[in-house]
Amino acid sequence: MLSGFKTFIMRGNVVDLAVGIVIGTAFSAVVTGLLDGLINPFIAAVFGQTDISEVGEFTINSAEFSIGLFLDPLLKFLIVAATLYLAVVLPMNALAERRARGKEPEPAPVPEPDVVLLAEIRDLLAADHERR
Repeated sequence: MLSGFKTFIMRGNVVDLAVGIVIGTAFSAVVTGLLDGLINPFIAAVFGQTDISEVGEFTINSAEFSIGLFLDPLLKFLIVAATLYLAVVLPMNALAERRARGKEPEPAPVPEPDVVLLAEIRDLLAADHERR
């Protein structure tokens, strides 16, 4: 039982997942700092609110609606997604492309001799059929 657990833990995807969670947690602190230090003060300057969760509130027949409650998490998601894309995805794609350029293309697989022989027979039969 313990050896199976050790095998499970030592798999690459479990370790990668753990590293991803730790980095994601640290990255969320960076995004929170960006939001609290730059984005929310900008929103406060433009809309007169500390964040956009209270922007666009209205009431219809005693039902309270708030467009800002939707826009606030949407904006935060877009900021996180854009930051991750620019800080992680683009550099990793550029690195992968640079590594791929340095590698030689893999040679085409050599067919088995019996496959070559069967292809020749097929071609001869097709040529004979066209002559008739």
